Amino acid sequence: MSAPTQSSAPIDGAALLDEVESFHRRFNVFPSEAAYVAVALWDAHAHLLDAFDSTPRLAFLSPEPGSGKSRALEVVETLVPEPMTAVNASAAALFRSVSSPNGRPTILFDEIDTIFGPKAGDNEELRGFLNAGHRRTGVTYRCIADATGGQSVQAFPSYCAVAVAGLGNLPDTIMTRSVIIRLRRRARNEKVEPFRARIHEAEGHKLRDRLAEWADHVRDRVMGAWPEMPDGVTDRPADVWEPLLAIADVAGGEWPNRARNACLTLIRAAQSTDKHSLGIRLLTDLRDHVLIGVDKLPTIAILDRLNALDDAPWADLDGKPLDNRRLARMLGEYMTGENTPVRSRNIRTGGGVLKGFYTEDLADGWARYCPPPP
Repeated sequence: MSAPTQSSAPIDGAALLDEVESFHRRFNVFPSEAAYVAVALWDAHAHLLDAFDSTPRLAFLSPEPGSGKSRALEVVETLVPEPMTAVNASAAALFRSVSSPNGRPTILFDEIDTIFGPKAGDNEELRGFLNAGHRRTGVTYRCIADATGGQSVQAFPSYCAVAVAGLGNLPDTIMTRSVIIRLRRRARNEKVEPFRARIHEAEGHKLRDRLAEWADHVRDRVMGAWPEMPDGVTDRPADVWEPLLAIADVAGGEWPNRARNACLTLIRAAQSTDKHSLGIRLLTDLRDHVLIGVDKLPTIAILDRLNALDDAPWADLDGKPLDNRRLARMLGEYMTGENTPVRSRNIRTGGGVLKGFYTEDLADGWARYCPPPP
């Protein structure tokens, strides 16, 4: 990467991010304005890694090939420092690259589904590297040969910016550390400019160099920033978005508001499509579709309502509908406000006494695990 050019006039951060966003819009059709905002901020954050305690992963995912994932990575590659394109790279190659004295790379991992997809089997070593590198203190420990011919343990730094692209989903531990952009195939009326590497890489590199120069000017301000998070954004989502919001605040203009709107939009989208926890889906459906306006409901009625929901998994769980045994087992993993497992209780009805569940027993689980109600 060439050294940033010197400029007598200060760079307008908001205007520069506008240009980065426009550059993406020329070649990518993202699903929402929030996606363009998040990706532009992620490009800028790659130049400011040492100002943050953690770095979000950027994940371009789609259900089918031909949705623009690789093109999105190509455009990102022109804008970030020291890009390293990795396809089927081993964990050992990646952590040694991050530890190289030649400069920390920005890793761009295409076809990530070949590593973590359903036919690929587990790849715990690479998953461990991606998880550890999320935080500045992250290291990967390996045994290496020493001068005596024996083995010694050496810690390799893992902290680096990573963008991935692939089909389907990623392991939960990576998904929760990622800004997720779910791409679709372009519709016939959605047009983009063809990306010509010989022409457009040079344009992207000019923006990259200006991002690097702007980053040098604002690094101290970003390093000491504690951006205000939108209501309800805490824990892991807050870790993911804090660097991006800090950059938006320093850039100014419309970016602080746009960034927070994008934060809420993409977090809600991830929660609504997140299938990694069937238990959270069950709790959420009970709150939003089943136990509405009632303080208790017999199990038989709960099952009827759950199994009748459209776009829900309950009518076909491994070929069978949800039954009372599985419902009781799944809810029993959560606790009531009194810190006891959620259990069915007697409910007196006109026809006698039936087993069922009480709203008050589920309230603690709803508050702790479910996304905000619609």
